[in-house]
Amino acid sequence: MQRLAAWLVARPQNAVVGLAVTLLLPAPQLTSGVIMVLLVLEQGMRQAVIEAMVAAAALLTVSLIFGVSVVSLLTLMAGTWVPVLLLAVALVSARSLTLTMQMTVILTVVALTGFYVVVTDPVAFWEPYLVTMAEIALQSGLELNQDLLNAEVMTVSAALAFWMLYVAGLLLGYGLYKKLPLETADFGRFRDLSFGRVIALAMALASLLALVVDGAWLQSVAFIVFAMFWLQGLAIVHWLHAEKILPLGAVVAVYVLLPLLQVLVFSALAIIGYMDAWFDFRRRIKKGLKGSRT
Repeated sequence: MQRLAAWLVARPQNAVVGLAVTLLLPAPQLTSGVIMVLLVLEQGMRQAVIEAMVAAAALLTVSLIFGVSVVSLLTLMAGTWVPVLLLAVALVSARSLTLTMQMTVILTVVALTGFYVVVTDPVAFWEPYLVTMAEIALQSGLELNQDLLNAEVMTVSAALAFWMLYVAGLLLGYGLYKKLPLETADFGRFRDLSFGRVIALAMALASLLALVVDGAWLQSVAFIVFAMFWLQGLAIVHWLHAEKILPLGAVVAVYVLLPLLQVLVFSALAIIGYMDAWFDFRRRIKKGLKGSRT
């Protein structure tokens, strides 16, 4: 990974090739988006934008030759590069990974609020997508649980999916940046991530209000913010390994179980992360370790 990171930032043409080629791969937010974050952190926003524009021009030229939809390609480039570029710029400005991650939570809540303001009928908005999913499932011989596939579930799932993709792109890009064989800026460590008590309190208040006020928006906000705490729970797992409390096998097991037992593992990590926001387990454990050593 160190060689790859060094190659990408060595010459502008390397960056252009990296951005263009990886944009065409599945989940480009986790490939081309990661490279965009690396370029912004190492070279600055201006240079990264220039390289992205050159890559975009090359891709658009190829699309015209082969008759690929220009609108679809422009949408893909904007949806892949712009959000992670802004997150990388925010990271450089804030000089804090934790603060930047807290900003992503707030921005997601704002975006979700905007969705409910603009889309007055979420059921009608999601209906075409649900019909398409049902048809695909029917052709594949699968049976979808219609009770679980409704407008609220789709809204929450979409918001979480986009948040996770872009945040993963930021974290992986920052990790790649730290692999460079040069002196790099330090914006904090993932294992020290904490969303803080303010966000935890906001989630608790939203949950209480959702019990009193029958509103899909409040329920969605409360659920999404709680679900985001799974990342803080994962950070604690990495912290425990770094402190030699958990073996590497336990960390690997968490990642292996994530896709297999999604709801169970995500819920467990979210609960751990949310409780940590109030009780700061890492500080308490570290204090206990220092006390035992003395």
